[in-house]
Amino acid sequence: MKKIVFMGTPDYATTILKRLFRSNYEVVGVFTQPDKPVGRKMVLTPPDVKKFMLENGYKTPIFQPLNLKNDEVYTQICSLKPDFIVVAAYGQILPKNILEIAPCINLHASILPKFRGASPIQEAILKNEKFSGVTAMRMGVGLDDGDMLGFSVLDISGFCVSQLFDELSKMAAELTIKTLDKFDEINGVSQFNALSSKCGKIKKENGLINFELSGDEIWTKFRAFYPWPGVFLANGTKITSLEISNLNGNAGEILAISDDGFVVACAKKSIKIKSIQEPGKKELKAKDYINGKRLSVGSKFC
Repeated sequence: MKKIVFMGTPDYATTILKRLFRSNYEVVGVFTQPDKPVGRKMVLTPPDVKKFMLENGYKTPIFQPLNLKNDEVYTQICSLKPDFIVVAAYGQILPKNILEIAPCINLHASILPKFRGASPIQEAILKNEKFSGVTAMRMGVGLDDGDMLGFSVLDISGFCVSQLFDELSKMAAELTIKTLDKFDEINGVSQFNALSSKCGKIKKENGLINFELSGDEIWTKFRAFYPWPGVFLANGTKITSLEISNLNGNAGEILAISDDGFVVACAKKSIKIKSIQEPGKKELKAKDYINGKRLSVGSKFC
């Protein structure tokens, strides 16, 4: 039975790890990011991969180094004698000495060379891509620039980011097994670097919107950023459910009110807001918000 060292952190990685535990491969070590303080009370919380392993009683050793560039981590991985190192949204770049221990296979959530970097799923939505998917890649010293070993492709039209994470993680899990099973038969394909693009980490301010944007632009940002960081106005009011409307008017003007929401004009088209949350308050259905604020058709919203 071939041995796997797995490196991953969020739920995308957890789905792949679950599949490895159900396979004919032996997971001999799991590397994930350190526990982090979360929420207002800053409760120390394990990453999703570690949480899954603890809740399900797996005895596989868990390692949480602050960084990989030290001799201790190298020695730990060498001692596990892996045949492969499988990486999925780990959160750190692997140094050259670790890459040389065993073939390192990364499951990257885009069709490379597009969208190298930290937020490929969100970036595909923001760029209004029709198709995205997962690339199995033999890792090199650069950022997501190694030889490509296999692909899974998905029509992402209409997907919101949380749905897309779920779908792509399932595809990545199956692609992992196929790539490991056929590794000795696969001739990797070099990436054409001229077609590459890079995406950075998502920050809270990326969710800021105003009604000088078009309705389509706001909807696209909502698809890419809900539930985190979400889309919100300059005063911190968060729009938690919306859809596109074809009504037109002056930007920020309330154009229509119904039982399931209210329509606000944008630079082009408009959006129908169905639920909303002001800073420090609970989420409200749009109609309850309108009634509480005593707003009507023709009123300026925020």
